[in-house]
Amino acid sequence: MQVVNWLPRTELPFAAPSRPELLAMPELLGEEAAPDVPNLIETPTPTPPSERPRVEVPRPVPAVARPASKAVEEAKPAAPARAPQVPPPRFALQLLRAGRCLLLVELPTGEPFQSRDPAYLLLKDMLRAAGLPDSPQIVGEPVRWPLLVRGTMDQGPEAARDFVQGFVAARLEEEACACLWLIGLPAVRFAGEADAQSYHRELEIEGLGVAWALPGLELLMEEPQRKADVWQAMRRLMARWKPTDE
Repeated sequence: MQVVNWLPRTELPFAAPSRPELLAMPELLGEEAAPDVPNLIETPTPTPPSERPRVEVPRPVPAVARPASKAVEEAKPAAPARAPQVPPPRFALQLLRAGRCLLLVELPTGEPFQSRDPAYLLLKDMLRAAGLPDSPQIVGEPVRWPLLVRGTMDQGPEAARDFVQGFVAARLEEEACACLWLIGLPAVRFAGEADAQSYHRELEIEGLGVAWALPGLELLMEEPQRKADVWQAMRRLMARWKPTDE
């Protein structure tokens, strides 16, 4: 039965005394005799999974789509600034013929001359002093500008100049003249392409010939001292329209 040690429960009569080493508990002897066997295979203790550090990768921000029309507008070059629109000039001119001269006269009131108008009486005096007939003939209707109250037609200063010069040139083709009198600033500006600094001077106008620039009749009545300058200039120019036999 493979019994190594046997101990009685009670002391046997006439038995030999027991040895002390035999009284030791078998469990203790087994523990002492058991050699230390190293644990060559160790099962790793599972560790709770740790959270991996999250790496934030920057993502491209999607471009906001802009309306196609706005993108096209930005691509276009900026339009040049428009020049300020000049209002059309306002004036009324009457063309008259006296002897060998044509007179383009500013109408002070905008209406045709009447026989007793102070401006017309002053004009008659000037014609007599120049040795011309003092009852000038009316040539055509007055030129009033702007031509139209409404509409899209260009009625600026350049258009007014072209119209006035064309009107006078057409009358000169019908009958030539020795000198064109331009009386009043609108006549000087839009027929002679000059300004008030040219009063009392001769102007050579392409297509119209020689012209004489004069202040307006109303200005001569308001400032009578200007009449002396008109008379001096007239004396220098009389030879242009007076007959040579006189």
